[in-house]
Amino acid sequence: MRNKGIVIVTAVLLTLTCLFYLSFPIATNYYDNQAAKIKDPIDQQNYKDSVKYLGIYDYQKCLQTQIGLGLDLKGGMNVVLEISVPDVVDMLADHKTEPAFVKSMNEARQQLEAGKSDFISLFIDAYHKNAPGHNLAEVFATQQLQGKVSPTSSDSEVEKVLRSEVSSAIDNSFNVVRTRIDQFGVVQPNIQRIQGAEGRIMVEMPGIKEPERMRKLLQGSANLEFWETYNAEEIIPYLQQLDQRLASGEQETASKKDTAAAEQKAKEAAPAKKQAAPKFKLNNGKKADNIKATPESELEQAKKQHPLLAFLQTTGSGSLSLVGYASARDTAAINKAIYGQVAKQVLPTDLRLMWSAKPTDNIQAKNIYELHALKVTTTNGRAPLEGDVITDASDQFNHVSGAPEVSMSMNSEGARRWSELTKANIGKAIAIVLDGVVYTSPRITSQIDGGQSSITGNFTIEDTKDLANTLKSGRMPAPAHIVQEEVVGPTLGAQSIQQGIISFAIAFVLLIVYMLVVYNIIPGSLAVFALLLNVFFTLGILTSFQAALTMSGIAGMVLSLGTAVDANVLIYERIKEELRSGKDMRLAINAGYSNAFSAIFDSNLTSIITGVILYLFGTGPIRGFATTWIIGIVCSFFTAVYITRLVYDYKINHGKWMHLKLWTGVSKNLMQGTNFKFMSAYKKSFTFAGIALVVFIVSFATRHLAQSIDFTGGRNYVVQFEKATEPEQVRVVLEKTFPGYTTSAISLGNDGRTVRISTNYKIESTNPKVDGQVETMLFKGLKDANLVSQKDVETFKNPDIRQGGSIISSSKVGPSIAKDVTRSAIISVVIALVAIFLYILLRFRNVAFSLGSTIALTFDALTVIGLFSLLQGLLPFSLEVDQTFIGAVLTVIGYSINDKVVVFDRIRENLQLHPKENLQKLFNDSINQTLARTINTSVTTLVVLLCILFLGGKSIQPFAFAMTLGVVFGTLSSIFLASPIAYIVMGHSIKEQANTEVAKA
Repeated sequence: MRNKGIVIVTAVLLTLTCLFYLSFPIATNYYDNQAAKIKDPIDQQNYKDSVKYLGIYDYQKCLQTQIGLGLDLKGGMNVVLEISVPDVVDMLADHKTEPAFVKSMNEARQQLEAGKSDFISLFIDAYHKNAPGHNLAEVFATQQLQGKVSPTSSDSEVEKVLRSEVSSAIDNSFNVVRTRIDQFGVVQPNIQRIQGAEGRIMVEMPGIKEPERMRKLLQGSANLEFWETYNAEEIIPYLQQLDQRLASGEQETASKKDTAAAEQKAKEAAPAKKQAAPKFKLNNGKKADNIKATPESELEQAKKQHPLLAFLQTTGSGSLSLVGYASARDTAAINKAIYGQVAKQVLPTDLRLMWSAKPTDNIQAKNIYELHALKVTTTNGRAPLEGDVITDASDQFNHVSGAPEVSMSMNSEGARRWSELTKANIGKAIAIVLDGVVYTSPRITSQIDGGQSSITGNFTIEDTKDLANTLKSGRMPAPAHIVQEEVVGPTLGAQSIQQGIISFAIAFVLLIVYMLVVYNIIPGSLAVFALLLNVFFTLGILTSFQAALTMSGIAGMVLSLGTAVDANVLIYERIKEELRSGKDMRLAINAGYSNAFSAIFDSNLTSIITGVILYLFGTGPIRGFATTWIIGIVCSFFTAVYITRLVYDYKINHGKWMHLKLWTGVSKNLMQGTNFKFMSAYKKSFTFAGIALVVFIVSFATRHLAQSIDFTGGRNYVVQFEKATEPEQVRVVLEKTFPGYTTSAISLGNDGRTVRISTNYKIESTNPKVDGQVETMLFKGLKDANLVSQKDVETFKNPDIRQGGSIISSSKVGPSIAKDVTRSAIISVVIALVAIFLYILLRFRNVAFSLGSTIALTFDALTVIGLFSLLQGLLPFSLEVDQTFIGAVLTVIGYSINDKVVVFDRIRENLQLHPKENLQKLFNDSINQTLARTINTSVTTLVVLLCILFLGGKSIQPFAFAMTLGVVFGTLSSIFLASPIAYIVMGHSIKEQANTEVAKA
């Protein structure tokens, strides 16, 4: 073998590198065990802070460098944030209200939701249509874009600036998110912009146990404002007048358009609806502590007489900006009244009513929110002082009351304006507002100099930490919404680790036994050694990338074992052929490795092409699988082709292994000397394929495909009940709980206690509080039906408290993500087929081989999809079509092409050796010659896949089943479809021949 030196140096360097990186988890495990021997927690932490691995790396660096565990193995949270590009554009236009601009923005939003182009292109097209003769500079020559856009700027120049500003806003948002996550203390988070999806950021946070707290932290825009306020006695008369006019029926005269707008605003502004608070009597001018429950009949009468004040408990003089209290369940009705058409006629134009951030702690009743009266004093309607003046924020305790609070420091300009603002409002309140809700509204007793201020309220220590983190990380340039989410409990993650290790170990043992039985002790052991090196190198490279190992990653590693065995099988089968032709061991090994190289290279490269497409178009689990699979393919090629060759050359050069046998009594004559007339069976195979396609089409039309929320949008909750529960029982509950929305319940596993619940309830809403609302509604519905017995929704959402029934994992996919997934799935499959077609054409220089392989691959993909439609509901696991399923289809394409490449490679070789031989006989001989390789590689891969299918866990079972189908039908299509199609495309007709088998001694 040439270039032995390069191979040896590469192997040594790779081994040392992998040993270095794989030593980090060993080191951290050792330090953890040593720390566990120390009883005092402070001393434990001091010990960890003092360690220096290799004299350089501290404990935290060791944690960050070792290979991490993904969400499905460790538990945690995965979200996709979408930065609102329309809001960025609206901000750059300084929130203009011209009809043409507003209409264009609305049209562009609607078209964006329909998946058409990007927002900026859609807006510009709409504006040109709605404002003919006007240019974009009239809209965007604002103070914000001063120096970038002038009144004389052309539309193309303005478009360039807009795209630059939007990209900058997304970059800033990315940095803000990273800062918040780092300050939160997440170990090994994965934060990245999603390529090809404008404004989307993926955040993976292993180990997170407080998803609601993290949702709030990620979606908070940190839009801090300081507002002047009205006193309650100034505003309450207006509210009473509004109540009277609403009672007189004037609300009926409001236009439907205004009513709809008011309802939408109310919907967005309403606080979370938690536990229902009791109704209370009107008690104007008295203390809120006097709130008393009101009988239902009196309450209904009060609603008719007082449409606003039956819900809102007003305060009195001395309440500063606080004008009233209301139950969380009534805030929507109040918002409808105060934002309606009549309210616009009655309330002062410079009044802005805003709710408190949290329920008040000034009264005994629960879930009562405060309503504050803010005063607009600027010409542009914005707050006189905003959060851009904040230079630092920290959580601390009030030195008088001891309560948690947030202290803020301002820059010099902010300090000056804050001093003026407080001086002008001595004796009155200034409201501190963050993201549209009032956190505190203290009375100003004196002028405040120095730029120091604090935010107080009904806070926990976690609240003040997160609030300070949000303020310190900076303001989001535009609102960020979670459009996709997955939450996995740590217990479920531990179970996945166990399943992954078991499936990997059993697959590995079975491969060892198979290789020893088929290829004898020494060749089989050398192939196993190559497999071990493959796993070692793959783990080492993954660790050096600081990648997270996931369940799908383990599946990719297990499948790469099949690929590694494939290469060894191909080499050994070629060596056996050379030995049978009379060559000695040295020549047989040289010829075997040399002749097998092109087939191994082509099949591995086509698999890598598919893996790259999976990585580019996939997200989450698919990317994890693709990354591990690609690394495994490269490592298997290196170990099988080069490392094993070094060992054989070394032994042969020292006069050993000269009479080595690459077979056993079991495998000596296995699939040898066959003479099947495969080409003559083309009519039967074509007929079978045609019938199968018709059946699949009928199934698509009648049974359809069970699409997951990846394609439809919605929320998934995997609920484990305490006792066996039928999905039909859950479906009845869901229909009552979420009327008018699509719901489903599917049993998972064989225990009868695990059910996946899906609903698209309010999935289009961007209000972060809806997530908690859905979980509360689900809990209440299941509890009322006596299916769960948890005491409250918080316990129900805890995946580690299984007794009484709980949510053990959850996921969410927004409508925009679902549309993108659908589009990406179709594009990725088409691109994979086209890429393989072009590669085969380039390598074989024959369009017949390209068409034969591509048509057969298309049949393989359609077969897997068709059987998922045909068999749904008949197997003990879900056959829903999701992103992982699309990954399986692409993997089937990448793996199936291997068989076809090997067959075509042998046909090409025989064409060069026997150019005058009958072409149909040459095709048959080539298929027969590669039959042993085809059977062996298919069996070894099926061994691996069946281990994943039966032992790998529920989340990976559909993937393994799809791959199993792909291997079976991919092997058959290589023999019975790809070759006959290529032969016919060459312009030849297939002659009927008797199907015989001749066994050679």
